[in-house]
Amino acid sequence: MQSKRLPSSCLSLASNPDNIALLEPFVQALQYKYGIDENQYYNILLVLTEAVNNGILHGNCGNPNKLVNVNLCKRGRSLLEFTVTDEGNGFDPANLADPTCKERLCEPNGRGVFLMQQLSHSLRYCDNGRKVVFSFKLNQ
Repeated sequence: MQSKRLPSSCLSLASNPDNIALLEPFVQALQYKYGIDENQYYNILLVLTEAVNNGILHGNCGNPNKLVNVNLCKRGRSLLEFTVTDEGNGFDPANLADPTCKERLCEPNGRGVFLMQQLSHSLRYCDNGRKVVFSFKLNQ
């Protein structure tokens, strides 16, 4: 059975790292609209920030003429599903190194996707890695 799709919210950002600051008021508005608790608020903000930052820096290579689009859809009563899409060439998520392996523990980067997977309810890549879809179950 398909979940009922309820009204969505969206945001389009030029690929400028300064635009990351626009995510906090976006998530704050969602917090009030959907009754998101404080723990979930920070998890959503962190995962969304990682996804958008990856789109800006890795997907669109910082090209300010390219956009990163965020779309939110509430499914049913308790699931928020986010989609973040960039205009880059994509990547193969299967080729990401495991940041928890002993050899990578001291690496300064490479943990963003891992954190996104750990903090969200579900996470998947589509469109050759140009689109990431992740969800959070609302605490009711």
